[in-house]
Amino acid sequence: MDIQEVLNWTDEQVFTKTGKHLDWLQKSILQGIWQHQDYYEIAANNEKSYDHVKKEAWKLWKLLSDVVGEDVKKSNVFSVLEQAELSATGNSTNFMQIGIGNNQVNICSEQHRSPSDLSSSHSPTPQDSSPIIDLTDAPDLTEFYSRTSELTTLKQWILKDHTRLITIYGLSGIGKSLLTRQLIEQIKTEFDYMMWRSLSDRPTLSSLKNQLQQFFAQSQQPSLPTIIDYLRHSRCLVILDDLHNLFKSGELAGEYLTDYKEYRTFFRQIAKNHHQSCVILISWEKPRAIATLEAEKHSTRTLHLKGLSADAEKILRSHQLTDSDKWPELINLYQGHPTWLNIIASTIVELFDGSVSLFLSYSEDIFLGDLEPILESQLERLSDLEQQVISGFRDREAIALFEQPTNPELCQSELWSAIQSLVRRGLLEKISEGERGMFQLHPIWQQYLKFKLS
Repeated sequence: MDIQEVLNWTDEQVFTKTGKHLDWLQKSILQGIWQHQDYYEIAANNEKSYDHVKKEAWKLWKLLSDVVGEDVKKSNVFSVLEQAELSATGNSTNFMQIGIGNNQVNICSEQHRSPSDLSSSHSPTPQDSSPIIDLTDAPDLTEFYSRTSELTTLKQWILKDHTRLITIYGLSGIGKSLLTRQLIEQIKTEFDYMMWRSLSDRPTLSSLKNQLQQFFAQSQQPSLPTIIDYLRHSRCLVILDDLHNLFKSGELAGEYLTDYKEYRTFFRQIAKNHHQSCVILISWEKPRAIATLEAEKHSTRTLHLKGLSADAEKILRSHQLTDSDKWPELINLYQGHPTWLNIIASTIVELFDGSVSLFLSYSEDIFLGDLEPILESQLERLSDLEQQVISGFRDREAIALFEQPTNPELCQSELWSAIQSLVRRGLLEKISEGERGMFQLHPIWQQYLKFKLS
């Protein structure tokens, strides 16, 4: 059954039972669940509140439970409707339901498949079945920021260029995971398997491979010997979030902890070996090994995610701040960083009754407030060399590579290594002044360093 068949059949059963047809929101909820959307996405698509959609969905599940005589809920609605429709039409094909994370996937039981079905590819394809998805570790789509340019770039790399390894890096809370979650919703029909795993608990590579093997093997019989074999056999999308947890603190950016250096070899295999899949890495900092793969021109791309532009105003509007003519100044001051802006907007509401003008006029220095612990978590990862170099940016707008290090004990190569590492952390930004490249530290970080080192 496709979604239109499901809607038509369900509407007929509801009308027969109640004398009323499904309304437009009920149909939209069913269609959204079919497309693996959560209530936040359905609410946004229908310009309704999350609470309203959740309440209407609860009423819909109760209605359908009464109609088909079984307990219907979000996780099983389509398997129950299929079974009810098959029973009503006398079709004896059996279906089994596999639960993966928060998703349910229906797979035809093999004992009822025809010989021609059994001779086809073992794995599902986007054309003949829904993808097998595990988004257990993925964030909910609670916010909708228009990252159109970044989404277009990522889709180009994945769908057109067939890039095998992609790294998305940027400051903590900048929106890397949310961007990737939005990307999934736009490209999920292109894949047979889709899995999201967080590395926040630092799984060993062996443990991660076992998880991937078990996930792929659910509908792949016989099982294949290596992860690369699965990536070749089927179109897979694997997202590995929080990669920075595998890196050393107190060293230059992107250096693996001693017990996790095998990941470097694993990612190299994914980039160099031919296959039809894609692995996305999400990190606070760009791994040094990834930079090497890019230089060797393997199938590897990197996206440095920065702050919001026009969509940043949505954050200020949601807090009902006033003085909209001052919003661009506030957004620029806090780099368009969504987390920072939400925190500062709350402060403005709490202390200045929502007036951006008052906040900006009373603050001689850049106010950090509740941002300090967030900034500290980023800077405490720096090496001694980076700390020496970044302290030289406290009172300077920009530094050129050919300038002498502010610390006379540093040689030129040490300065270059530190600047390169700070750029890979997203702390320094390269700008152009005439024909020479300059590196600058944003005023937020300058203000924090002044506070910290005073």
